[in-house]
Amino acid sequence: MRRDEMRQGKTKLELDRVVFIGRTYEEYMQMFDLQAKELAGKKILDCPAGACSFTAHAAAAGLDVTASDIAYDHRIEDLERKGLEDTAHAMESMEQTKRNFVWDFYGDVAGVSRHRHQALRDCVADMRAHPERYVAAVLPELPFCDEQFDLVLSAHFLFMYSDRLDYDFHRNTIRELLRVTSEEVRIFPLTDLSGNRYEHLERLIQDLEAEGLEVTENQVSYEFMINGNSMLRIRKTR
Repeated sequence: MRRDEMRQGKTKLELDRVVFIGRTYEEYMQMFDLQAKELAGKKILDCPAGACSFTAHAAAAGLDVTASDIAYDHRIEDLERKGLEDTAHAMESMEQTKRNFVWDFYGDVAGVSRHRHQALRDCVADMRAHPERYVAAVLPELPFCDEQFDLVLSAHFLFMYSDRLDYDFHRNTIRELLRVTSEEVRIFPLTDLSGNRYEHLERLIQDLEAEGLEVTENQVSYEFMINGNSMLRIRKTR
């Protein structure tokens, strides 16, 4: 077997274990309760960023943004194909579980689909035009310097997969996100895939506060998954 064939087989195997779906810039601004004026002049990391278009749109607006994800080690063409497959599958599943969601933002499943496809298109286009913005990394380790960023955003990963990622993984990952920021980390949402609040959240908050960090749970205007309308802000106090 040729080397490129071996590489393609390895990529397919790995991508089968990754869900490559993204959110739009507009969704991010609501999920993380962000204002454009507060982002000006800041260095921002989105991690894990998946197929989200926040980096593309924020950079187009003149912001300094980097996206990082385990999936970025693969060819853009493979990611685009996987994103289309994952979005189609997610929409099919959503049709069967509509009662588990709040529809104020999207209206219906077709509205969700439009946002997911737009995010994927914009993300892929920006990856092709500016590959330097998209950095492959496997949490809980990041290839960035201490306090390289001012703000770190982390969506739809931590807490959501608490059935397969234990408390130590969550704590170590948050510690790493904190290492690379000089100001704060924001995490959204605070629920698992079933819409239940992360069972160790109070313990986590206590552990972080014991380290001298300022931790607040903030309700946001965005809610899609039922009970998923809060984010965690972790701020360095020095």
